[in-house]
Amino acid sequence: MLTRQRKQFILQRLHSGGEIVAKTLSEEWGLSEDTIRRDLRALAAEGLLQRVHGGALPSSPAVGDFAARTQLEPEGKRAIGHAAASMVKPGQVVFVDGGTSCEQLALQLPHTLAATVVTHSPTIALALVAHPLVEVVLIGGRLFKHSVVAVGAAALESIRHVHADIYFMGVTGLHPQTGLTTGDLEEAHIKRALMAQAAETWVLASSEKLNAASHCVIAPCQAATGVIVERSVPKRLTAAFEKLGLSVLRA
Repeated sequence: MLTRQRKQFILQRLHSGGEIVAKTLSEEWGLSEDTIRRDLRALAAEGLLQRVHGGALPSSPAVGDFAARTQLEPEGKRAIGHAAASMVKPGQVVFVDGGTSCEQLALQLPHTLAATVVTHSPTIALALVAHPLVEVVLIGGRLFKHSVVAVGAAALESIRHVHADIYFMGVTGLHPQTGLTTGDLEEAHIKRALMAQAAETWVLASSEKLNAASHCVIAPCQAATGVIVERSVPKRLTAAFEKLGLSVLRA
């Protein structure tokens, strides 16, 4: 089997089965594990999959910059944002992550809502300027331009001084085994700190993020309270998360 053919078959298997186990594939094809791992390394370098111990997982397409991510599943993100916004109650202190799904949440909060939103995203803060009763606390730090969020020691220190009722988290990947993931290490630290300071964490996950993985692990899936997905997502794609104890809210 030619290298090009193997890579094609690997991607087909990954998309149909959701994961690749190098040992299983080497036995099935009568090839060495080294050959399979070499193919996986090459495909990972092209951004076509995410290597993990023993094999590979689908790579999340949601690792582009902010402008690129606005084009991914816009209708689904609006629905998810609406469902998340409806969960915010008057008087609550709410952490809102950066990202395009969270921006939809901010835009769809009722203008009559009186609450406090704490965010490390200037984009989210600006989206709330027209909400007269929402107190906005903007966490500062080094601007990570790729995601338009503050990161670093200053941001972490500020987060530790706030206790929130609920945290709406954005991720680039959500996988039952790998957990909640994102594409940047400093972003992962910030998200983990926000989780630690919130009574509940709800993950906003449009369909392209489900059963996909990125390089940096935030936490196991079980660390979250629940996940908000589009109504159209098949139950087979969320069953594994429900088995882990997550509530699944369909928007």
